Amino acid sequence: MDSMVKNGLLKPDTRTRARFFILALVTVGTAINYLDRTVLGIAAPMMSKELGLNDAMMGIVFSAFSWTYAAAQVPGGIFLDRFGTRLTYFLSVTFWSLFTLLQGFVTGLSSLLVFRLGLGVFEAPCFPANSRILSIWFPQQERARATGVYSVGQYFGLAFLSPLFFWLTATFGWRVLFFGVGAIGIIFGMVWFHYYRDPHQSKTVGEAELSHIEAGGGLGYRGENTRFSWRNVRLLLSHRQIVGASIGQFAGNSTLVFFLTWFPTYLATARHMTLTSAGFMAFLPYIFASLGVLAGGDLSDKLLRITKSANIARKVPIVGGLLLASTIVAANYVQDNASVIAIMSVAFFGQGMVNLGWTVIADVAPKKLMGLTGGVFNFCTNLAGVLTPLVIGFVLSATGSFVDALIFIGCVALIGVFSYVFILGDIHRLEIDPV
Repeated sequence: MDSMVKNGLLKPDTRTRARFFILALVTVGTAINYLDRTVLGIAAPMMSKELGLNDAMMGIVFSAFSWTYAAAQVPGGIFLDRFGTRLTYFLSVTFWSLFTLLQGFVTGLSSLLVFRLGLGVFEAPCFPANSRILSIWFPQQERARATGVYSVGQYFGLAFLSPLFFWLTATFGWRVLFFGVGAIGIIFGMVWFHYYRDPHQSKTVGEAELSHIEAGGGLGYRGENTRFSWRNVRLLLSHRQIVGASIGQFAGNSTLVFFLTWFPTYLATARHMTLTSAGFMAFLPYIFASLGVLAGGDLSDKLLRITKSANIARKVPIVGGLLLASTIVAANYVQDNASVIAIMSVAFFGQGMVNLGWTVIADVAPKKLMGLTGGVFNFCTNLAGVLTPLVIGFVLSATGSFVDALIFIGCVALIGVFSYVFILGDIHRLEIDPV
């Protein structure tokens, strides 16, 4: 460390807070990531009419993103471990934004599917990279709150931009959404490449800050690049911590995927709202989801300080969040729209707390397999993105109702509770030597 100070790579200043600037970058990147993948949900009611797509077709379109998103998780993790966070994130955000922009030119089902598949490929490394960044930039006692902050990006943009996006769609058509969001992402890619560095490369991080990160279990120095082997994947999946966390996150993602895909259509068709009124009514659940993310991270860090137990600190908020998410079923039994939005807000608040699962993976991932662990975890959890839109789409085609779809979401959330309580086991850093 002394040589790094002499060479000008570390500032001896004890007051540096470089990790919080890095967290701000990750938060903005995550917000753009979710805007790009979910803007289709806002465009869907008008787009489906213009392109002649029925409910089953839209279910396939919503699901298509997750086909390649899930399939590219392991390759994305391999790329991340081999080439590092800075380059991986830059290529990822630039190309996923390009595929978002191209969706504004689609003329039918085929071109829409192609661009959604491309979007899925290039968004795949984002969350494994986020997990790696938090593991190397933040000590364990700050990691849950940091996860909560960047995870707010999943909902914050949608919460405050939904009314604007619905208004833009109603006023200028759905294509303008893809053009605008895609362009913003491409610009951010250049900002990321200019500013991001790992701790051992940063010229803004101080010696005391780096020591603070390392003392708390952060990986403050250069990690070794690890070659991919399927045996490493099998080693990871042989541990109950990886399997249990993955099933639990799959369950939470099922609720999230509903809100990011079918929720605007639910408001427009099942609740007969106009696009503009749906935009303002959708605002509240996204706000509550943002609060759920922050509440989960804050509660987890407080429990960790009080109990000194990662098991209590991580599991209690996640299990509570999954139980709240399961209450989405109650929307089937109320008539007025205000009650529906209240129920949806509670369920989405709970789902926000489940984002703490990424902190669990940051806590248990082997030091030399951070990217691969995040890729395997995100592959398993994002199978929800494949199944949930398809199930809902075909349920709607068969029944013409969202009743069974909401029951499905609630039951999957309860499966997540079972996984965290009975499968996950002890939360600790796994000691695995890559092969």
